[in-house]
Amino acid sequence: MEHYVPLHLELVKVLQPLVDDRADDELLFQYHSILMWLKREKIPLMRISGHFVLGDLRKFAEQYGDIIQWDQSNRSYISTHGVSGVGWSNYRHPLPERVFEGYMNYWGNVSFVR
Repeated sequence: MEHYVPLHLELVKVLQPLVDDRADDELLFQYHSILMWLKREKIPLMRISGHFVLGDLRKFAEQYGDIIQWDQSNRSYISTHGVSGVGWSNYRHPLPERVFEGYMNYWGNVSFVR
């Protein structure tokens, strides 16, 4: 299922060389490739012992939904991704510009360290 994913402007600079020579319909990331990369890298979590897994993104969406003023519809849309029998037409589909504005409102001042 296609999702809008807002990217921080600093991250866009890092990813731009990877996108430059690709066709518009060519994927940058493959789900199974990312899954395997995360399993190999074992990115440590800061607050508990363990490492990051893709399921942590759903937990993040739920925990930080209130902080970033994400309505229940958007939160549910992410949390039930891939579940059969869900009537997706019942969920709101915000415009990309609105999603990006909300994202940058909370994450715009984040600075990436290399």
